[in-house]
Order: sequence, then structure tokens, then C-alpha cells
Amino acid sequence: MNTEEKKELIHYLSSFVSERRQKRFDEVLAQRTNHLCIVLEDLYQAHNASAVLRSCDCFGVQYVHFIENRNNYKISADVAMGSSNWLSITRHKGQENNTATALRTLKQQGYRIVATTPHTNDVTLNELPVDKKLALVFGTEIDGISDAVRAEADEFVRIPMFGFTESFNISVSAALCMYELTSRIRRHVPNYLISETERISIYLDWLKSSIDKSDAIIDLYYKERKGGEK
Repeated sequence: MNTEEKKELIHYLSSFVSERRQKRFDEVLAQRTNHLCIVLEDLYQAHNASAVLRSCDCFGVQYVHFIENRNNYKISADVAMGSSNWLSITRHKGQENNTATALRTLKQQGYRIVATTPHTNDVTLNELPVDKKLALVFGTEIDGISDAVRAEADEFVRIPMFGFTESFNISVSAALCMYELTSRIRRHVPNYLISETERISIYLDWLKSSIDKSDAIIDLYYKERKGGEK
């Protein structure tokens, strides 16, 4: 479906949601960024993945990538609070090395791969440059990032800590990173927002998520169009 076709379908579907909801879509889309994306490698606790998604939505980070080598992506509805409906989520699985494939694809899209770890030559969160697009990678709850991530990473980052505990919970770490990085991105990066083409695609996805039995309504739309073309 090209952009014009998406616009026509959006116009049709918009009649099924309130003007207030449409206005809210516009307000939120106006703040969405693709300058930072989040990559979660093999998280196995649903509440952690869900909490990260909730933070992504709150901080305006639109794109999330789940790498599923051993563990499948799961959502805890009471933690996510519906945030997965408003994010663009890509699941990477079924490859010989899902991690390498996912991270190399992100590199091709212009992202620098930034691995979060306290164990490698790294910079602190406030020192990490934000001028280029960043894919921030978080590893499993116990072991952290894999060797495959270390091999593909362009940079390593850590959050300064001053207690006995070695690391933050994954969802806390992700939220702290997103707060710091999105704040600096919004202040210092000129073109950090998603493109108009992306907005149209996301708006259409949001309409579909908001409308009960949207697939049936869309089928009817195409049948009506086909009938009108005769």
C-alpha cells in the first residue's frame, strides 16, 4: 500500500473514532522520534519487557526490537498498560544468529549500536554522543548482553552507580537511559522526529488498534471501492 492509499484509508477509518482521539494521535505523533530505538535481547521476564515498552511510549521512542534467541517476547498487560498498541515492534527470530542479523540490519538503517554494560571499555550515559542515530541494546536480566552484541557494538555505555549492587533492574536502566538520551536528543538534534511517511503508517496502525473489528471494516472498505470502480 503506497502513501496515498494509506491516506485514503485513514480518511475512511477516521470516521470510526472520535475527533478527540484523532487530536490525541496528532499530538503524540508530533513528538515521536526514530533517532533512538530500543533493542531487547532475550528478556525472559514479561514484566520487564512490558515496563520497558511503557517507558518507550512515555518518552516518545517509537521503535522497539525484540531479539528472540532463547526466549520469546511476552507482554504483561497490567504493566504495559496498552503501550504495545502505540509502538512499532519488530521481532527478530528464526535466523541462525538473530542478534547479528538484527544489529547489522539496524546498522544498515544508519544506527550506531550502543550496548549497555558495566564490564567493558565504555562511557557514562551523560558522555554518550547523541548526534547520530542510536540503537540502545539491553541483554538478559541475569547475564546481560551476549558475545554477539559485544562483537557488533560500536559503543558501550554504563550508568554510574555508587552502591554495593552491581546493576539496575533492566526496566529501571532502560527508563534512566531513555530519559537522559531523549532529553539531550530533543535539545540538540535538529531532525530527531519521525518522517511524514512514517507518521502516516503509524497513524494507520493506531486507527486499526483503536477500532473494534477493524479488519472487517477495512474489508468492507475495499469491497465498496471495488464496487464503485465497476
